[in-house]
Amino acid sequence: MAVGKIGLALGGGAARGWAHIGVVKALAEVGIRPDIIAGTSIGAVVGGCHIAGQLDHLEDFARELTKRRIFGYLDFNLAGTGLISGHRLGDRLETHLGDSCITDFDRRFVAVATELGSGHEVWLSRGRMVDAMRASYALPGIFKPVKVDERWLFDGAMVNPIPVSVCRALGARYVIAVNLNFDMSSRSTVHPHVVDDAKPKLSEEDPAPVTGKNGVAVKRLLRRQMFGKGDAAPGISTVMLDAFNIVQDRIARSRLAGDPPDCMISPRLHGIGLFDFHKADEAIERGYTAAKRQISDLAREIEAREHDGATNLQPMS
Repeated sequence: MAVGKIGLALGGGAARGWAHIGVVKALAEVGIRPDIIAGTSIGAVVGGCHIAGQLDHLEDFARELTKRRIFGYLDFNLAGTGLISGHRLGDRLETHLGDSCITDFDRRFVAVATELGSGHEVWLSRGRMVDAMRASYALPGIFKPVKVDERWLFDGAMVNPIPVSVCRALGARYVIAVNLNFDMSSRSTVHPHVVDDAKPKLSEEDPAPVTGKNGVAVKRLLRRQMFGKGDAAPGISTVMLDAFNIVQDRIARSRLAGDPPDCMISPRLHGIGLFDFHKADEAIERGYTAAKRQISDLAREIEAREHDGATNLQPMS
């Protein structure tokens, strides 16, 4: 494999991942076209759509999302291995990607997933693009695992949240990484336990019916359990995603310490939660802004390496 290629490592972060769209657009404006893209979770979705020339369609889809539409994509599967089967989201991806294979395109792409049972890190670099994406974002407990090549796979953020190492292994000499959880670094602080003498106020939620006309009551119950209600306890999705993200943040910092990228782009995404998929406009803009802050220095570094015969920078359009 030829050396001197540019790699782009797109990290996981659920709804915050819409920021990747803004980053990719900012890089494209100055002619930076990565030869290798490795993505984890939502990073695999954005990276795969970019490789396939479908990023504009993904952006349109993201910007059109509302809370109501998001809930409409959640096909609950209470009897399976995940709360959501993921077929509706997968069908949406197939609308634009169809049976496209990863190897159909002119650039290298890898979606990172985790093998169920063994915990092995799996690099999906061939086969159907949609299957690779779904396996990479299959958040354990939320989405059903995806079977690829006789292996059951789920979210790659459990093993490699920001896949810089994948880009290096595929021959990238200059790696740009996007960290969606930069503003969560304060979570490394250890807080002492403080005892509150006041007894907690206990309350019971009113029992909700689990049946109703056309399943309306069931859907309302599931919505409350998934997203929470008012100022009550957070919903299942909030608890699971937040816990998962804390683990992901720890793993990412450990792996990046041993294999740092040449450039780290860290959008400020405070106020955008992991399930705030309806805030795409804001997330995309913040990703774009973060990349623009570094774009001049980034382009100069890549151009300098190109003169040294080390990188491949596309001419500015």
